[in-house]
Formats: sequence, C-alpha cells, structure tokens
Amino acid sequence: MDGSQADAATGFATVLDRLGGPLGLILPLILCGVLCVYGRWRSALYVFAANVLANVVVVLPLKQLVDRPRPPYPWVLVNDGSYPSGQVFSAVALMFVAAVVLFPPRARRWWWLFGTAYVVAMMWSRTWLHAQWLSDTFAGALAGVGACLLLWRLFEPLLKTEAERTAANSLWL
Repeated sequence: MDGSQADAATGFATVLDRLGGPLGLILPLILCGVLCVYGRWRSALYVFAANVLANVVVVLPLKQLVDRPRPPYPWVLVNDGSYPSGQVFSAVALMFVAAVVLFPPRARRWWWLFGTAYVVAMMWSRTWLHAQWLSDTFAGALAGVGACLLLWRLFEPLLKTEAERTAANSLWL
C-alpha cells in the first residue's frame, strides 16, 4: 500500500493501531470485570481464555517459530515478528467473545457484520501502516477465529449452565 503519513487514512489507521495495541488487552479485561460483577464468571473465564491466554498460547509461539520480518520502514512502533498479526487476532477475539457473551443468538447477526467490518478495518490498518504483510493479517484472523471457536466449544457446557441460571434468575446461587 502506498499513501502519505499525513493523510486522513493514516490517521484512521493509527487510531486502529492504538485500539489494537494496549487497548486490545484492556478492553477484554474490563469486560471480564463487568461480567464478574454481574455474577457471570463463566463468561468472564471464556473472555479471558480467548483474549489473553489464547494470544499467549497461539500468537506468541507462532511469531517465535516463523520469525518473519516485517515490511521495511513501518509507520508505527512495532516489535519483532510479523506473522501472524497479534492485533488482528485480538480484534477477532474481542469481537467473537462479545458476540457470544453479550448478545442472544438472534441478535448476533448484526454484531457479526459489525465485527467483520472492524476486523477488516484492522487488517487494512496493519497493512496501510506498513506494520505487517497482508498475509500476516489473514493468518491472525484465521488463528483468532480458530482459537475462539475451539474455546467456545470447550466452554459451551459452562456457558449453557450460566444461560440457564440467568433465565431462571438464579445466577448467584
């Protein structure tokens, strides 16, 4: 991608870079805290596993194993290892767990559209800022979807129990 470091597209991409950086970890932790306050510790555990633990277990080892160099002259501060994109992985994980724990199944279709648009924007942002190759962003998205689906399947009994208790208004019992 070729553009200017001083145009509106770069400004928008930089905002997404900040959202995917430290805020990409802070927002899931806030969501965990809010869920715990409302007695939904099972959902909070799922959010933590998908957003924090999966990032450590999936993304960091892949970055070390592949050790792919980043594009030359990135426009933002980056660390080593381009493959897979940790920021895209985090965006996918946040959108995925929010859909699962915050929305009933019938309302999720609209969230999936928003989440997909956010993830695609994050993928564009990482490429626009010369922080990652486009293939790195696709790998981050696929790793995020795979990890979240696997964890959703593992946490399904806990989440189902929580949904039943919520419906019966006995969450705290």
